Amino acid sequence: MILTALLSALGVVGGSMFEFTIGVAKVAPMQHLINLISGVLVGPWWAVTQAFITSLIRNILGTGTVLAFPGSMIGAFCVGWLFQKTKSLLMAACGELIGTGIIGAIVAYPVAKWLMGANGALWLFVPSFFLSALVGVVVGYLILLSMWQRLILPQLKKISK
Repeated sequence: MILTALLSALGVVGGSMFEFTIGVAKVAPMQHLINLISGVLVGPWWAVTQAFITSLIRNILGTGTVLAFPGSMIGAFCVGWLFQKTKSLLMAACGELIGTGIIGAIVAYPVAKWLMGANGALWLFVPSFFLSALVGVVVGYLILLSMWQRLILPQLKKISK
């Protein structure tokens, strides 16, 4: 629970500091980085909780949009679920790309049309979401890989002896 709260705080601060607009979406690669780390470290349900809390706070502060909810929550769940099933960091990274970059973008389209009155086409959302997710996933994957090699694997070797 504490790790989820800390990751949410990092997502709020980082998402507010590192954001840019691509196409129709305001993208925050930090959220994707946090989703990846969260899904791997705390599992799918706490990762979804982290994504919801981060999106909610960013919306309250005016630094996010309602599109953050479907994108980040679906991506966070996919990361956690795929990592639980495969124990593969690469599959977890693919979970964020597919969950947020494709599925989240498709779900965000009707949300944007209904709540924001956006008249853009669906094909505008997928590239925006996918590029944002890709930037965050690359950085998050490198961080996790470094942690995995330096912190996790040595501990696992000690336990197995």
